[in-house]
Amino acid sequence: GGRRVIFHSGSCGKQSREEALEKALDTMARAVKACDEAGFEDCILCPETMGKVNQLGTLDEVLALCEVDPRITPCIDFGHLYARSCGVQFADATAAADYAALLDTLATRLGDDRAVHFHAHFSRIAYTKGGEKCHLTFADTAFGPPHAPLLALLKERHLAPTIICESAGTQAEDAAALVQGYAAL
Repeated sequence: GGRRVIFHSGSCGKQSREEALEKALDTMARAVKACDEAGFEDCILCPETMGKVNQLGTLDEVLALCEVDPRITPCIDFGHLYARSCGVQFADATAAADYAALLDTLATRLGDDRAVHFHAHFSRIAYTKGGEKCHLTFADTAFGPPHAPLLALLKERHLAPTIICESAGTQAEDAAALVQGYAAL
């Protein structure tokens, strides 16, 4: 009964980002066609933003893949984007503005229900200069991103993404913290 398929977009390997993205766009179109031919027209494909710098998976790259077909919905992994930026994007001091800018980009680029009901992953993530090192728990506060500013914006803007908590070992507890934080707004 599952309808959403979350996947990584690939890596660059020895090719340029542009070449890797062109390959991924072609593969995306072929995947949509294969799903349709197999009777899975209601399947929602969700390319994920990635945490390592050498992987395809910037917000722009994921949104380019979403433009292949209106059924393709982004999986925004906020921890991955935080790690990819080495803690610059969604840092405590700028998190609210950064989240707002990302949500604005979704609305502008997608312009439809996918910007309201996107898929998301959330956890704190440690990083190195290459991006993501490892997922953490909400109790590990040395790294981000913070969740409270995101929850406030989701409520304020009446957005309803599916959010999967990917904390390391405390997924249920940290998911409950997300639910409680949202309910308290």
